[in-house]
Amino acid sequence: MFLARVEGAVVSTKKDPSMSGRKLLLLRPQLVDEKDPTKFRNGANTIVAVDSVGAGEGELVLFCQGSSARLAPSLKDAPVDAVVIGIVDTVDVLGKEIYNARQAGK
Repeated sequence: MFLARVEGAVVSTKKDPSMSGRKLLLLRPQLVDEKDPTKFRNGANTIVAVDSVGAGEGELVLFCQGSSARLAPSLKDAPVDAVVIGIVDTVDVLGKEIYNARQAGK
């Protein structure tokens, strides 16, 4: 599993029939900064992932990739490589809370 921030949504009107009705999100992976582990730094890439939990723009989410993504309910026969599987409430690193969803919007 990985952490990412939801950067936006992807809309595709023409797609594989098994993807019909699935919400697609644009994710930016978040890495714990090696220089300051009390902060995140952006990953270099962006990822399009199927949303299975109702996440929205700006939220910190958990996602998985590869064969694990197809283990999510109703995705076994879909050509999916990444899926959002959770919305993060808090992140603690080295005993310190570095993210709290309740305070993130303030």
